[in-house]
Amino acid sequence: MGAQRRSRQPRPLRGLYGVQLVHHTSFQQELPSKGRFQLSNNVNSENPGDDRRLLMQFEDNDNLKISGTTWPHDHLRRIWQMRPACLRPVQCSHLGDESLAETTANVLTSIPFIFLGIQAPRKRLSDMLYANSLVGVGFASSLYHTSRGEVRKVFRWADYAMIATTAVCLSTALRNDNPKLLVAASAVLLPFQPLLVSAIHTGIMEVTFAKRVVSEPELRKVHHLHTASSVVGAAFFIADELFPRTPYLHAAWHLAAAVGVATCNKLLK
Repeated sequence: MGAQRRSRQPRPLRGLYGVQLVHHTSFQQELPSKGRFQLSNNVNSENPGDDRRLLMQFEDNDNLKISGTTWPHDHLRRIWQMRPACLRPVQCSHLGDESLAETTANVLTSIPFIFLGIQAPRKRLSDMLYANSLVGVGFASSLYHTSRGEVRKVFRWADYAMIATTAVCLSTALRNDNPKLLVAASAVLLPFQPLLVSAIHTGIMEVTFAKRVVSEPELRKVHHLHTASSVVGAAFFIADELFPRTPYLHAAWHLAAAVGVATCNKLLK
């Protein structure tokens, strides 16, 4: 009986690795729009109850699955998809630059970061890294605000990443005793959680600034200006996130942030 059933299998499929014939009673073909399909094909035999189906599935990442066969890189993809939230890229959904005037304002207010980076002290390697990262912030911001379409998401991420890089470089330039574990963790998390890295190292910078004011009273006025620009910049940043379609909020945040950066440069002289 078993031999008779095997003899009824179609010869082109006999012995083909990964192909499994299962019972089915109709012909189906589904072609969803996202690169995945299932193909069902009847193989009629003399026995009406012996219909069989060939299943194939083609996924977006060019992996081919035939009747449950899983290729090795499928397992790697699944492990990568199960990574914790802290290792997932930041979701960039800024909706600004809806007019030519707003784009122009955002690009013009990004240029000061380039000049601040060029004028920043470059006595030590840490100072040079910070100065160059400031220049990178200006360019990344300009590219983001002039971009459109899907590439805009990439430049938005680059904008966040450069800001985080600048925060890390500034805290390192101000304090040579930053724990190596903190610096290493920041480097690992920066591509995935740039806002978190920026917040941590900005906090380190604020504490260092406050301590310097105690020992160097001549920095008091600069610190007051820095505090005011930081508060105003934070207000504009939050407002821009809450009301993304309100024009020129982002440009105002650029200006407040540029004033804050200029005051930080005073600490490196």
